[in-house]
Amino acid sequence: MDMFIDGAWRPAASGARQDVTAPATGEVFDTVPAGGAEDADIAIKAAARAFETWKKVPMSERVRVQKACAQAMRDKAETVGAVLNRELGRPLAACIAEITRSADLLDVYAQEGLRLSATMSLASGPGEKTIVTREPLGVVVAITPFNYPITLLMFKLGAAVIAGCTMVAKPAEDTPLSTLMLAEIFHKAGLPAGVFNVVTGRGRGIGAAMIEHPVPRKIAFTGGTAAGKAIAAAATGTMKRVTLELGGQSAAIVCADADLEKATTAIARHGFANSGQFCYRVNRVYVERPVYEAFLSRLAEKAGKLSLAPAGGDGDLGPLVNEKIYSNSEVQVADARQKGARVLLGGDRKTGDGFDGGFYFPPTIIADATHEMLILTEETFGPVLGVCPVDSAFDALAHANASRYGLAGFVFAGDLAKGLTLCEGLEAGSVWLNDIHRSSHYVPFGGMKESGLGREKGRYGVESYLEYKTMYLSYEVPE
Repeated sequence: MDMFIDGAWRPAASGARQDVTAPATGEVFDTVPAGGAEDADIAIKAAARAFETWKKVPMSERVRVQKACAQAMRDKAETVGAVLNRELGRPLAACIAEITRSADLLDVYAQEGLRLSATMSLASGPGEKTIVTREPLGVVVAITPFNYPITLLMFKLGAAVIAGCTMVAKPAEDTPLSTLMLAEIFHKAGLPAGVFNVVTGRGRGIGAAMIEHPVPRKIAFTGGTAAGKAIAAAATGTMKRVTLELGGQSAAIVCADADLEKATTAIARHGFANSGQFCYRVNRVYVERPVYEAFLSRLAEKAGKLSLAPAGGDGDLGPLVNEKIYSNSEVQVADARQKGARVLLGGDRKTGDGFDGGFYFPPTIIADATHEMLILTEETFGPVLGVCPVDSAFDALAHANASRYGLAGFVFAGDLAKGLTLCEGLEAGSVWLNDIHRSSHYVPFGGMKESGLGREKGRYGVESYLEYKTMYLSYEVPE
């Protein structure tokens, strides 16, 4: 597959290519262009040309086109989902669900576009009017990760396009194919050439060229905190706006009066979904001592029922996407063992027929974790949970907040007043009480502290692609 620029497939200017590997087997099954600075420039110039037209398209027409793209996603969900399944390794049903749910987000953004409006002050004097309006920023660069490549792209693309911006996207090296497929699908659904362009290559090459290019007005990035900091620093050179959704080390607090059945069900489901490869998963759990052992017993029972899907087979969880991501889990488990933790479940790489070709790691629970261990201090991005006993829920709150991250938090408490107090005290962009639902498309999503800058989803996402403009009007008042 080639890059998709200005409505057409295009190889890298250099002719270089890079492999796409199936995580379940370790086999190379496709290649994409290894683009560089010249390719970035071509794509950005195409987006800039398209912007001059797209920004003038009436909102009603933008909405029509975006809804057509959303429906095209649904129509092609099985086809794109199958490709995503192969390049990411996640079970097929979950990949298809990612496509359809992402289409829903496009529709939400379209609805928000219809609600945008300008204002006119009533305080002006005779012959004067002051109008405050909002205009699209311009060309946007989107850099997305491997774990939910379509969802996290739609966080950005749906908001940018409905606001009147154009985009150049660079998907992760592990999962470029599903994004490239969508670019053509959207073009055939009516999105004009140049509005959505996809380039491929390695981050420090083509990614750096896009970030430093003088034309784009915004960088939208989801990924690691270190990379996000580097992007933010580079963006200051041309005063680009940034939206950064970065790492997380999200804590759950389980009070002694919590419903343990509900708490363990939610934490097992959320902590191990997508083999732990997402930023706002439960990473660490603080449990009040009176229910600590009972909590561990129930959690281990439920997590132990989750199955790994071998190559060509079915199961609840797939392999980790590559050796680098896999090593986080292996290193953190080894660190916890060496420092005296109990590995209650899992803890070792899964091998055997159907597993040897991929980086499979089973659901793992580390009991008696302490803050000298990596599992309670650093993001895992894998299927490993650290569980720590605490004397009180407010001790847990202090531990939860003593982190450079602030993406998400979770509280389980029978006493609603106590639960709400803990939720209000958590330094996190999103907090759940007594269950863990999917993040809503209608409300803001993003982090505090080193978990990022800005918000995505709903009207908050659309507004981040708009620039305020104040217009002062003067006219002669008829006698």
